[in-house]
Formats: sequence, structure tokens, C-alpha cells
Amino acid sequence: MDSYKEEFITFMLECQVLRFGDFVTKSGRKTPFFINTGFYRTGSQLARLGDFYARAIYDNFGGDFDILFGPAYKGIPLSVAAAMALNARYGIDVSYCSNRKEAKDHGDKGSLLGSPLKDQDRIVIIEDVTTAGTSIRETMPLLRAQADVKPLGLIVSVDRMERGSGSKSALKELQEEFGLQTASIVTMKEVTDFLYGRRINGSVLLDDRRREAIEAYYREYGVASDE
Repeated sequence: MDSYKEEFITFMLECQVLRFGDFVTKSGRKTPFFINTGFYRTGSQLARLGDFYARAIYDNFGGDFDILFGPAYKGIPLSVAAAMALNARYGIDVSYCSNRKEAKDHGDKGSLLGSPLKDQDRIVIIEDVTTAGTSIRETMPLLRAQADVKPLGLIVSVDRMERGSGSKSALKELQEEFGLQTASIVTMKEVTDFLYGRRINGSVLLDDRRREAIEAYYREYGVASDE
């Protein structure tokens, strides 16, 4: 596993974004781990987060695209931070764009923030975590209503590696439905492999009991790594 992925896992723990325990997801699933990206709150955290995204974007998509699109609301700061980091780390200057939940009827009118979309723009969508793919299914018609754009891919921070609406993972469903290349900074398998038995600040966060709880969760809701 690349060193920046290991750094990102530790970074999530430092920011209390990744936690282990007993939680319930929005879909009603009882889960032994939880990822809350709302805990990235400071300027330094957002700068580091943008850099992690930039490295994953470059690894998976290179720099041959025009727009980094972040669906409202969490995608707005992600698109800005990652666009800045792509320029700082690789000298790649892409535009950012996000949608407004409600169209603005004065000043800078319309439903978009940032760069306007035009025909043939190549777009990479950036999200925090995709569970069911709902926001992407809302985003795709919005993009195509603006211009004849070319959505290339989707990047998320963590691939939860669990089923979407059917038997395949949410990312795999989106890939097949929209022809998107999907990628993540890390997968939950990489997270558990890295943390199992490892001391972080003097404590083992992922011991045998918690690993078994995660494995039981994936026996019920998970998919194979190639699905």
C-alpha cells in the first residue's frame, strides 16, 4: 500500500473522522465503524485532505481533465481544496465547480458555483463517501442539463466496499450505470489491514473483537473486491 494511503488512515483517526464502535448508518444498517467527514474542520485539515485527494486523483486520472465537480454540500470544499492541491503538488490547473441546492436569481445567477460548464468539458466528480450513490444519480442529470459534458470519473475518500441497491458495490453500480471510472483514496480493506493489531498513540484500535465485528458486517452487507 502506498505510504500516502497509510498517512491518510492515520489522518482520519487524528481528525476523529474514522471511529469504531456501534453506529447506525443513514440507510439503517448497524455498523461497527463510522466515517464522518464533517469532522474535517480546520484550514490545516482541509489542506491536508485536499493533498490526499490530489494524489489519488493523479494516480487514477492523471491531469487530463478540465473540471473537478463537487456536489453540494460536502463536495464544495472538497472540490476547492483538491483543485488547489493539484496545482500546488503537480502544477495542474483545473477549474472547480459545484451546484447550489437552490438556483440564485440575482448577481451571479444560476445553479452553479465556480466555473461554468461548456460542451466537451471533461469532468471528475469528487465526493466524501458514497454508500448508495444517491447524490451521483442526482448530479449526472444536473451536469448534462448544463452542457454536453464528458463525465470521466468519480473519486471518494473511502470505498466502504458494501452493496448498493443490488448485489454489487455502490461504486461498481455507478461505474456500470454511467460509464464512470471510480476510485478512492483508500478502501475499507486497506484500512482494516493497516490498523489490525497496530498501536496508534499507544492503543490498538482494531483488535480481534472489532475485526470480527467488521467481518460479520461484511458477510451481511459486503461485496467481493472485484464487484
